[in-house]
Amino acid sequence: MDVDEIDEEEFGFSRNYFLAKELGSSRKKSARKLSEIDLVDEEELRQVAANIEPKHEKEVKHLISSYESSYSNWLFALRCGFALLMYGFGSKKALMEDFATKSLTEYSVVVVNGYLQSINLKQVVITLAELLWDQLKLGRKTPSGSLCKSQQPFNTRSMSYLLTFLDKPDLEVEDCFVCILVHNIDGPGLRDSDSQQCLARIASCSHVRMVASIDHVNAPLLWDKKMVHTQFDWYWCHVPTFAPYKVETKFFPFILAHGGSAQSVKTASIVLQSLTPNAQNVFKVLAEHQLAHPDEEGMPTNNLYSTCRERFLVSSQVTLNSHLTEFKDHELIKTKRNSDGQDCLCIPLTNEALQKLIAEII
Repeated sequence: MDVDEIDEEEFGFSRNYFLAKELGSSRKKSARKLSEIDLVDEEELRQVAANIEPKHEKEVKHLISSYESSYSNWLFALRCGFALLMYGFGSKKALMEDFATKSLTEYSVVVVNGYLQSINLKQVVITLAELLWDQLKLGRKTPSGSLCKSQQPFNTRSMSYLLTFLDKPDLEVEDCFVCILVHNIDGPGLRDSDSQQCLARIASCSHVRMVASIDHVNAPLLWDKKMVHTQFDWYWCHVPTFAPYKVETKFFPFILAHGGSAQSVKTASIVLQSLTPNAQNVFKVLAEHQLAHPDEEGMPTNNLYSTCRERFLVSSQVTLNSHLTEFKDHELIKTKRNSDGQDCLCIPLTNEALQKLIAEII
C-alpha cells in the first residue's frame, strides 16, 4: 500500500467520524423523565421474586455441607486469637450459623445482622459483657480482685468501660471468650467509619472472638492496615456457597419499585419478630394507645413506663430505655414534644397499617 492510499484511508476514517458526530448531535432527544415511569408496587414485586423457582438446590446444599470438614480448623484459628472472615459468592448466613451451632457450643454467641439499615453497637457490646460475666460466674472463674467490682448492670456503663472489661488481661482464664457473628460486616448499617472502628476495637478484645462475612467486592477498602493486621487479625476463608440472599435482600428497596403501607407493615413485622417477647409487648402497648387515642400527638414516656411496669414488662426505666433505643434505631417509633412540653412517642404508621402490624405480632 503506497502513501497516497494510506492518506486516503485515514481521510475517509476522519470524515466518517465527524459525520457521525454531527448526525448524533442533530437527533431529537427524548423528553421522557424517570419520574414518568410506571413503577411497580414493591410488595407485588417481592412476591413475584419470592415465587422464582430456585435452581441447583441439591448442589448448593452439598457444597455448603462440604465446608463442615473445615469447622475444626476454623475453631482452632479462633482459639489462637484470629477472627474468621467468610468471603465468596452466595449467602453465608446459613453456613455461619451452622458452624456456630456445631462448633461453638461451649461459648456464648451474639448474632449481629449487618444487612439491617441501622444497628445499635452499644447494645451489642453490653450483651457481650453480660455474657462474659455470666460465663465467668458459671465457671467459677471470677478472680477475687478487680473483677468483683465490675458488677451488673452493664447498660449503665460507658463504651470505654465495657471494652476495657472485655479486654481485661488480669482474668487469668484460659480459653474463656464470647463469640460475635456478624452477617454482612460490610452491610448498610455498619459501613460508616465509626462503626468499623468500633467493630475493630471489639474484635481486638482478648475475650472476644469474631466470625464475619463480606459480600461487596470493595469491602476490604473499609479497613486500614492497622485494623486488618492488628485489630481484626483476619483469617480469610473462601467459602462460595451460591446460595440466594433471601433474608438479606428483604431489607433492601427494589429499584424501579415504590413502597406502600403494606411494605412498611411487612418490614416492621420482620424487625419486631427479631426482638424479644418483652420488647414486642412494649411496642404493642404503645400501638394500642395510639389506636385508642388517634387525636393525641403520642404517648408520654412516663405513661408508657407506668403501663409497662404495671404489666410486668419492664423492671426499671433503664430497661424501657433500652427497648426504646432499639425501636428508634430501626425507625419503628419517633419522638415528639406535645403542647405541654412532654416527650411523646408515636409510631409512624397509619391506623390501618398499625392494626395489621399488631395482628401479625400477636
